[in-house]
Amino acid sequence: MAVVHPTAIISGDAVVADDAEVGPYAVIGPNVTVGSGSRIGPYTRIEGPAFIGARNDFYGHASIGGPPQDLKYRGERTELAIGNDNIFREFVTINRGTAGGGGATTIGGQNFFMAYAHVAHDCHVGSQTIFANSATLAGHVDVGDSATIGAFSAVHQFCRVGEHAFIGGFTVCTLDVLPFVKTVGSRPAKTYGINTVGLQRKGFSSDTIDALQRAYRTLIRSKLKLEDALQRIEADLSPYPEARYLVEFVRGSQRGFIR
Repeated sequence: MAVVHPTAIISGDAVVADDAEVGPYAVIGPNVTVGSGSRIGPYTRIEGPAFIGARNDFYGHASIGGPPQDLKYRGERTELAIGNDNIFREFVTINRGTAGGGGATTIGGQNFFMAYAHVAHDCHVGSQTIFANSATLAGHVDVGDSATIGAFSAVHQFCRVGEHAFIGGFTVCTLDVLPFVKTVGSRPAKTYGINTVGLQRKGFSSDTIDALQRAYRTLIRSKLKLEDALQRIEADLSPYPEARYLVEFVRGSQRGFIR
């Protein structure tokens, strides 16, 4: 049987794994599934429909799966899905999706959400990301694997954050954030080259980092037109999947990207 504090409230329509732990004054609503080994800390509230995978740790006072903060929302059935091995520190808030935005908010695995981080409706967060304190996503934001969003930073609705992107603290992102690149600043934010130290720590080879630096210089520092720069990167760096991903990310941008 799950270890449930006597002050916790769990809906009869919720499913809680036998080895999960539910702390004091936690509330788990109907249509919520809590996976094996997960820990629901004190005063945490989880609303459904929501699926929470295995070994997730909610430290306390988190609000998970609440309805979207969208004036168009009229109570439609929307969902939240969370993968495995995530950490949610105090006062983290994550909202379900909206009918007009696909109906679901999704979180991958092995992410670290520090205190007061916020993920709005219809966001899709990959795996192994870091959200520092009070990092905030507006609605419909996509965040790639291994991205880092610095403290008190905000990402505008419908923007994308590329894989391994690094957003410095207090940054305001109103356009797409390039993968592998350091982006810092507020209105306007700017890029400051490839996140070399971060990529080295993640095990990227020196050849790959050098290729990404060449791609960045071609994309941002050269005087080539955008499509010409992308074609140059494809021609010169095609053996590197990371460079190809950078090109695909830029071509897929609907809002433009931060330079």
